[in-house]
Amino acid sequence: MMNPFGSITLLTLIPLVGGLIVAALPPGQKTLARRLGLGVSLLALAMAGALWAGFDRDTTALQYVERRAWIPTLAVEYFVGVDGMGLLMVMLAALLVPLALLVSWRIEGRVPLYFALVLWLEAGLFGAFTALNFFHWFLFWELSLIPAFFLVRLWGGPDRSRAATQFFIYTMAGSVGLLLAFLALFLATGKFNFLELSDFGRTHQTAALLHAHLGWSGMSADALAQAVFFGAFLGFAVKVPVLPFHTWLPSAYAAAPTGTTMLLTGALSKMGVYGFLRILVPIFPDQMRAWETPLLGLAVLTIVCSAAAAFAQRDLKRMLAYSSVNHLGYCLLAMFAALRVTGEEARWAVEKAAALNGVLLQMFNHGLTAAVLFGFVALIERRAGGLRGLDDFGGLRKPAPVLAGLMGVAAFASLGLPGLNGFVGEFLIFKGTFALAPWAAAVSTAGLLITAVFLLTFLERVFHGPLPARWAAFPDLSRAEIWMVAPATALMFVLGIYPQLVIGVIHRTVLLWVERLGPC
Repeated sequence: MMNPFGSITLLTLIPLVGGLIVAALPPGQKTLARRLGLGVSLLALAMAGALWAGFDRDTTALQYVERRAWIPTLAVEYFVGVDGMGLLMVMLAALLVPLALLVSWRIEGRVPLYFALVLWLEAGLFGAFTALNFFHWFLFWELSLIPAFFLVRLWGGPDRSRAATQFFIYTMAGSVGLLLAFLALFLATGKFNFLELSDFGRTHQTAALLHAHLGWSGMSADALAQAVFFGAFLGFAVKVPVLPFHTWLPSAYAAAPTGTTMLLTGALSKMGVYGFLRILVPIFPDQMRAWETPLLGLAVLTIVCSAAAAFAQRDLKRMLAYSSVNHLGYCLLAMFAALRVTGEEARWAVEKAAALNGVLLQMFNHGLTAAVLFGFVALIERRAGGLRGLDDFGGLRKPAPVLAGLMGVAAFASLGLPGLNGFVGEFLIFKGTFALAPWAAAVSTAGLLITAVFLLTFLERVFHGPLPARWAAFPDLSRAEIWMVAPATALMFVLGIYPQLVIGVIHRTVLLWVERLGPC
């Protein structure tokens, strides 16, 4: 569906131009910067909502497509559009940015720059989730990383310098791997277009084309294709992150200002899983399948080890950071399981569809829930004078019952309690994975058990037990804070009761994936 009105371009320009306007404000115009930044983010949310409302749920075709020549001699186009997955990620980013700005409302230093950087980060997310040409996509991929680096480096905690540097080094290493991989693909095919490159992958031509046009050092076609594949894999594995590329994440999440942490865990981490689904699986299906068992093992390792690491933490933000790695591990588990060639594709198509629907639901639901949990930690930290250790509190349910109740809802949503948004995604992931890769699903249930233990321990140690005298007057949520978290909390219940709100948007896209993953 060609779109002459440029809806996606307008969506991306709103935070991009809005950020420029906010950044141009004098440093003393703090209130204006806050209000203008929030207003721009709400305008972007309204635009994303209009795209959601106008999306045709009965077609597998890309929608809101804009395609124009940019650098014809290099096969570079301005090519954007969304399917169900792209629209879902756009909506997730649009929902989280206003919440992150509200949580950051009391930021004092260089307020216009802070709010501008958040808006530019949003523009990068919109661009990356809608771009369909590598050159264009890579620009927005980097655009999202640069504001994130400065947000951590300039407004983070005491360890911000080391955390920001580590974040930069890891993400740049991943970006270099991606760039080299796609340069190799371009030299071999003359294409940057994701759809055309996917056609080569689906028809098993990628390895032969790479070998015919590159043929480095007498490498076989399979070895060369796998080398290029691992370059791209590195970029997305760092972003998720997958063990052992995860070590930057706990430090960055703990050091970043909480509004930034909400966006790192809620939206930026999803760029890694999105990259696997949009780019890696369609372009390198043969290479993904060749490494199917090791990849499943890597997903299981990510799930179990990150859950164990979360259980060992005493800092609340670091605990939730490892929890994020754990939850995204389930996405990888289901995605790798769906790659399996069973020999009876028609029989297992339903299970693959269940697994992939679960992946997209988990991406959205975890993004929402994790961001809200980090927001609650920020509210606790602000009231406690910067304290956020598991052993610093106890009994806060008595002076702050509303805070305890609403944070409990978010924690139980993260656990996958039926009736809340986390349940359906995890159920579909395990339904599909137990059928397709039973050993991996069985071992991964250990991660579920450990997650339940550390989240319940979190709630018990912070909100229950004896109340220390120093917290006798611990403030409960104000009316403004309740209104701030109420929409996200309500959405957890809505999606738990009526997941079709999301499934209706993504299901046709998932069915198309299942069809293309079948034998050719």
